[in-house]
Amino acid sequence: MTANTAERVLVTGASSGIGLHLAHRFASHGHPVCLVAPDGAELDKVAADIERRHGVRTLRIAVDLEHRDSFTALESALGDAAWDVDILVNNAGHGFKGAYAEVPIATHLSIVRLNVEAVLRLTSLLLPAMLRRGHGRILNTASIAGFEPGPTMSVYHASKAFVLSWSEAIATELEGSGVTVTALCPGPTDTDFFPKGDIECSFAFQKGNLMDPEDVASAGYDAVMSGERVVVPGAVNKAMVFSRRFMSEHMQARMNEKMYEDVSSPERVRGDKESPPSG
Repeated sequence: MTANTAERVLVTGASSGIGLHLAHRFASHGHPVCLVAPDGAELDKVAADIERRHGVRTLRIAVDLEHRDSFTALESALGDAAWDVDILVNNAGHGFKGAYAEVPIATHLSIVRLNVEAVLRLTSLLLPAMLRRGHGRILNTASIAGFEPGPTMSVYHASKAFVLSWSEAIATELEGSGVTVTALCPGPTDTDFFPKGDIECSFAFQKGNLMDPEDVASAGYDAVMSGERVVVPGAVNKAMVFSRRFMSEHMQARMNEKMYEDVSSPERVRGDKESPPSG
């Protein structure tokens, strides 16, 4: 199979933020889209809007990927709908602000379950069929956070470092198979991931520093369809990633600590669990 509008897509974290814009981007190019997020009512609204605006078929699967039993339900729903996934978009994720020692271990593990374990489980579920067909695409939403340590958001940064490193590794493993893997690494993005007040009290999340999620989705779509391995949307984000190559990790950590210090109170940040909060 070659790239064409018949390729079916599955997008996690599809109810808002970057995931919502990715779903619309694929649909605008004629791709049928399976929407996955915890809130069924929100998915119904998103699906209706996509079908109205783009005229493509949608499938809605309301599951919370933090829970391991959700993957059985998801697999059953895909089978019942005879929905072969040609393009997997692992986008769901969430973060938390607070010094590591001051945050309950359950919260840290929650981030790992959604940002890391869910990505592995869903890829393991869908990759074998892609390999049998000799064609497939995987887009993993990482973050420029994955390039550097992030005090007061340490587990989030580490989770995105995992996604980035793992994506690049399996992209190499899959060379010649017909399956490509792309890591999308956005920086601070204008989504509802953070409560508005938290965004406004940090330099990193001042309105003028936030990228439009539609532009992030466009960059992700173009990259996965062309088989790129890593894409960093936006000139400022590219410059940030490049400049950090000349800094020690300790210096990077100190810089991020300053960027986050006004928003580091231990307050849970879930949103709809899909849009990466920062670089």
